[in-house]
Amino acid sequence: MEVQYNNLYTHFVFTTKGRFPCIAENNRERIEKYITGIVNNHSCKMYAIYANPEHVHFLISRSPETSEQQVATLIADASEIFINNGKLCTGRFYWQQSCSAFSVSKGDIDRVCKYILNQPVHHKKKTFVEEYDQFLKFYQHTLNPNKGIRDEGHPCH
Repeated sequence: MEVQYNNLYTHFVFTTKGRFPCIAENNRERIEKYITGIVNNHSCKMYAIYANPEHVHFLISRSPETSEQQVATLIADASEIFINNGKLCTGRFYWQQSCSAFSVSKGDIDRVCKYILNQPVHHKKKTFVEEYDQFLKFYQHTLNPNKGIRDEGHPCH
């Protein structure tokens, strides 16, 4: 059956391999623009993105024809190539093999966008691990705490 109308909003969190701080501030905007281009060119729309040194948050809307898994794989594969070919990271860059994807209601879009864009201030108060633990507690019904961002411990160089 064709889906004519939809509101499919997803907040993704990608983490660098081993949570190594590979994303330098001077390359942050290039990486954000590249990921935004991937999203916008594949039946999706970027609402907000912020690349921290060891993780990236972004909120998108997507077509029902494209799953979160497909979007995540597309972005991870293409952005790894872009970062490595552009030498935007010291050594070889990799994302972890898993990411997080949280559904967002239409009424929460503004709040989530502000949260994403406010990452520099937010991380002055909380580490990434503290932030992720808070996400796990909030989404504990759908996440397996034994999987995800904490799985891989090898730095990207």
